[in-house]
Amino acid sequence: MSIPDPRPIRAETKMPKHVAVIMDGNGRWANARGLPRTEGHRAGELALMDTVAGAVEAGVGYISMYAFSTENWSRSPAEVRFLMGYSRDTIRRRAAQLHRWGVRIRWVGRAPRLWKSVINELRAAEELTANNRGTQLLLCVNYGGRAELTDAARALAEEVERGERTARSINEKALARHLYVPDVPDVDLLIRTSGEQRISNFLLWQLAYAELDFVDLAWPEFGREQLWERLLAYGSRQRRFGGAVDLVEPA
Repeated sequence: MSIPDPRPIRAETKMPKHVAVIMDGNGRWANARGLPRTEGHRAGELALMDTVAGAVEAGVGYISMYAFSTENWSRSPAEVRFLMGYSRDTIRRRAAQLHRWGVRIRWVGRAPRLWKSVINELRAAEELTANNRGTQLLLCVNYGGRAELTDAARALAEEVERGERTARSINEKALARHLYVPDVPDVDLLIRTSGEQRISNFLLWQLAYAELDFVDLAWPEFGREQLWERLLAYGSRQRRFGGAVDLVEPA
């Protein structure tokens, strides 16, 4: 897959720095076509690559993809085995292509329970693309928002225990510095496919003021053109971050 000339996006469009995507609907897409769920995940790989290509074209700085959650371990052993193996093989197949696009790959998630072969491929992709200055692709594998906040809280507690800080010194900035990728800005736009309207334990801290966009398409039906449509829609939104504008003149 090569990146074609960018589709024109209005120059005045206010581009989000960080887009997060919950890639939902692979299994339902496959079942609706009389296919096993695993075929939906295979189709989802093409959607992922096309969407990342669209993010590169549009100049999105960061795109987080929810690939495997800490809750996904509760799926059938057969599906978990497929997802682990397929994730490993996809990263191996696609890393060089993403590298050519100038994408920097970063893994976000926990190591415990994750297959060592998957971790090895994630680390190899990170090393290969470490010096790239284009779009950063955050692959959230074995990730959970509550797990991330728990790990950050534990790290702060250990610092207090070692005498490196006091409990009173803990504030939002201190906790944010202990997130998995603390240098990445908060999410501006969250996209979830399949029509479901929930965030499913994804980037709980980073989504505090994100715009939420729920799309009535299964993930395999999503791609760069759908991403661009969502970016244009985002550009028309007014973000106040808790503030307000009084449009009525005072008497």
